[in-house]
Amino acid sequence: MLDLSKFQSTGNETCFHGRHINPQIYAGLDGKNWSIKEYEARGGYKALRKILGKDGSEGMTPDQVIAEVKTSGLRGRGGAGFPTGLKWSFMPRMFPGAKYLVCNSDEGEPGTCKDRDILMFNPHIVIEGMAIAAYAMGISVGYNYIHGEIFEVYERFEAALEEARAAGYLGDGIMGSGYNFQLHASHGFGAYICGEETALLESLEGKKGQPRFKPPFPASYGLYGKPTTINNTETFAAVPWIINNGGQPYLEIGKPNNGGTKIFSVVGDVQRPGNFEIPLGTPFSKLLELAGGVRPGRTLKAVIPGGSSAPVLPASIMMDTTMDYDAIAKAGSMLGSGAVIVMDDTRCMVKSLLRLSYFYQHESCGQCTPCREGTGWLWRMVDRIEHGKGKMSDIDLLNSVADNIQGRTICALGDAAAMPVRAMIKHFRDEFVHHIEHKTCVVSAHA
Repeated sequence: MLDLSKFQSTGNETCFHGRHINPQIYAGLDGKNWSIKEYEARGGYKALRKILGKDGSEGMTPDQVIAEVKTSGLRGRGGAGFPTGLKWSFMPRMFPGAKYLVCNSDEGEPGTCKDRDILMFNPHIVIEGMAIAAYAMGISVGYNYIHGEIFEVYERFEAALEEARAAGYLGDGIMGSGYNFQLHASHGFGAYICGEETALLESLEGKKGQPRFKPPFPASYGLYGKPTTINNTETFAAVPWIINNGGQPYLEIGKPNNGGTKIFSVVGDVQRPGNFEIPLGTPFSKLLELAGGVRPGRTLKAVIPGGSSAPVLPASIMMDTTMDYDAIAKAGSMLGSGAVIVMDDTRCMVKSLLRLSYFYQHESCGQCTPCREGTGWLWRMVDRIEHGKGKMSDIDLLNSVADNIQGRTICALGDAAAMPVRAMIKHFRDEFVHHIEHKTCVVSAHA
């Protein structure tokens, strides 16, 4: 029987700068244990040795590596939740020219702070995961695109790369094999839109970070026009464990179609905000308990379960939901990036939506007319309602504008702006009505 104690909270979560986290993936919390020496002492690079046959075994073929990842049920941890092994199988391994591997560490989703901690406290697990992925897909060059507003994390990752190169885990003829893999770090400049994979590729190429039309998809036309596979930081970090222990044990940690653990950034009105690594399928009530529950004297009102772009869910629905892709989708939202934004009964939903709407109109790249114009319309209408100047017809107009944005843009930023609007009105319409009728917030009126 697989010991799950190392994947679940033991009650001893370590706190670093106010973040309460499970010590399994964040092994270097004191800022010292991130080095390659400490990582190797914890079994680091054992999986890379295994696939290359440098541990005394016969090694693994690329097909065997991909099969193991498919068995694991690992899904993309960046938001879309696409099956990782299936994505890797799309890469044309026999393509005669260059192919690229990219790690999306442009973590800009409001409420999310997990990837930066992985890179800061355990960077070598990402390096090893990327090296394994590159081997499986026949790729010799990779890039890690790191969010520009966390430059100290970029510097830490660069230091880890130098260690890995010096130890022979990166470069030409890795560990005396015929496998070559060069890995580089690149930092962005704080543009939220560059979290979209094709905008990220444009930025990596030195261009303005704007999304591309799809198709063609990156698997056939990606970085520099060559086949490219892009995965999230946390996705790569899960790969070494899968190779060392097997895909089936990883799947069994979670639930069918939702294998393994997931790191959730729990923020907002909780007593212990932070990052928590739990098995997929864990009840939300348990995650809330790990975060200390809501503040004393308050009650849970609503939760945004997957970052600011995910539809909000009222407490009555969320408390009966488990934390996995399928259950949250069934409840009417998305697991997304894993940012769990908790709101108690002091929060005004109109004011909360105003802040979200402002963010998306500010971060729109302006390429698509529905997004460029529509996000501004959404923000101005919500601003009007919040400040007592709204009309009852504005509620339906908000829904109409959101409907004309969603699904009509090159990338998903338009959807990200529209979905919170529609969900807020769906579940908390009475607060919008109260704002319009009484020119004040229902929360302040009942305080």
